[in-house]
Amino acid sequence: MRAVLLNCTLKKSPEPSNTDSLARVVVDELRAKQVEVVEFRVADHSVPPGVVTDLGDGDEWPRIHDELLRAEILVVATPTWVGRPSSIAQRVLERMDAMISETDDQDRPVAYNRVAGVVVTGNEDGAHHVISEVAGGLGDIGYTIPGQAWTYWNRGPGPGKSYSETDEGHEWAANTGRTMAANLHAVASALAANPIPA
Repeated sequence: MRAVLLNCTLKKSPEPSNTDSLARVVVDELRAKQVEVVEFRVADHSVPPGVVTDLGDGDEWPRIHDELLRAEILVVATPTWVGRPSSIAQRVLERMDAMISETDDQDRPVAYNRVAGVVVTGNEDGAHHVISEVAGGLGDIGYTIPGQAWTYWNRGPGPGKSYSETDEGHEWAANTGRTMAANLHAVASALAANPIPA
């Protein structure tokens, strides 16, 4: 089984990413279940705005898209900015919009029989809103969203430390992340055994 992590932090490598730190819990648990995980920090790639799979002229989205089609599991990880998913997460969903009209050899949308989940960080509240926006978009595209296919960490109301600057709430976020990985793996396995029919 294969998975793709799309880290939608606004930070380019090698700058440390709080979102990557929490997503690492989910990735490690998937790997413990023998899932091969391919990771992209989207900010490191040329992904221009658009709603088609290939914009040509240096567009690196087609390589990411190909990995999405090779994977049964997708994890979208995003920080919270102004109470919303990052602009990169929104761009990823817009580029994935093209998948709605792409079909497999049985004429099903290509995201069918694939599962997806969401990781959210931020030193402000709004995690459930961000989860619902990203998961809702992924469901529209055709992904199956299992129950509790998310984890998050946030500081709560007002200014404060970021995820990597404190241990507060880490145990809960990590336990929830491991549950997220288990649920994604379980539902992906069930769909592999009993696919959604054409």
